[in-house]
Amino acid sequence: MKEIIQMLVDIVNNLHDFIQIFVNHTLNLSLTDKDLHFWVMGIIGILIFLFVLIVSRILAKMRFGITILSFLYTFTFMVVLVFSIEIQQALTNRGHMEFQDAIIGLLGFILFFFLFVAISAAFLAGKKLWKQLNKKR
Repeated sequence: MKEIIQMLVDIVNNLHDFIQIFVNHTLNLSLTDKDLHFWVMGIIGILIFLFVLIVSRILAKMRFGITILSFLYTFTFMVVLVFSIEIQQALTNRGHMEFQDAIIGLLGFILFFFLFVAISAAFLAGKKLWKQLNKKR
């Protein structure tokens, strides 16, 4: 996992340098590093927000849309959490930073989510059956 993180760090650093050189030398704008962070992260953030907004509006109209949104939000949070823990283990030398640990952690969440779905489905089926039986009386 260290290699993957190092590769991603190298990509981000190279992209950062490219943007800085392009903006300052090609476009002749004299922006500081903070200025670049302001603009680049602002643009990335608003684009992600607009994408999430569109997807959320579509999902909210679906029967289990709020459940799907809750899963997506929780899964995103869990991805950040498991990778933060793995990075923390590398920085503090406690435990081993392994990509497989992060994946197993996410699989644990997915398993428990499917358990939640199964219990919810059984409950909804039982509720529907109960209503049908009471209608016949």
